Amino acid sequence: MEILVCVKQVPDDSVKVVLNGSGQPAIDKIAPVANAFDTYALEMAARFKEANGGTITAVSIGPDEFKTSLKNCLAVGADKAYVVTDASYDGSDSLATAYVLSKAVAKIEELEGVKFDIIFCGKETTDSTTALVGPELAEKLGVGVVTCVTELALNGDKIDAKQETEEGYNTIEVAMPAVLTINKPHYDPRYPTMKSKMAARRKQIPTLTSADLGTDASLVGAANSAVKTISLSEPTKKQAGIKINEKTFEETFAKAMAVMTEAKIF
Repeated sequence: MEILVCVKQVPDDSVKVVLNGSGQPAIDKIAPVANAFDTYALEMAARFKEANGGTITAVSIGPDEFKTSLKNCLAVGADKAYVVTDASYDGSDSLATAYVLSKAVAKIEELEGVKFDIIFCGKETTDSTTALVGPELAEKLGVGVVTCVTELALNGDKIDAKQETEEGYNTIEVAMPAVLTINKPHYDPRYPTMKSKMAARRKQIPTLTSADLGTDASLVGAANSAVKTISLSEPTKKQAGIKINEKTFEETFAKAMAVMTEAKIF
């Protein structure tokens, strides 16, 4: 079983992001971390490998510094890792990102002499939250996709995936190869051990560039992306509410109705 996990680095979402003087997110001093949903994807892939055997390869698009996070992936379940880095990819939207990843899939399969059975992605990233890269990658590869997966099981040459929806859950059977986007399961990602950390440090992480992938420059980067950012604004700050606590329920209710009537809420 050959498994690929796509991992994106995002600004630490525990840190409040504000706009700078140019109207752009001030994230220069916020440490990049692995996207939370991608860590769920890696953990689910690791558990699937432990149950069914196989090899996990992690891949990330970004600067060479992202190898640090990929080392962490190697310490918690991944067997191999690649970083895809090229200045021409900067500012790519989800469609361009999926295109680059599709080229990375083909190149890694060529280098490793394998074909990936399952490609795991987080259901979305915490910085853009489009939830589009996984389905778009499946379209580029011409394979099936199941989104928002919380559980999966091997069923012969197919996968039974439990999909979370707003109404409940679906169980979907999909043939391999397939792309799965992972929602938060009922467990948390594992922590690395000292032994796994030391082993990960010794592993090499190859770098792939646009020359290696053979990507078309007219399909990547901010200038060639279909989605354009017009402007950004910070969320409106919530105003303090009004506390109503009269002596009786009837008086409290009457006061609340009067306040809402005055504010023309209804």
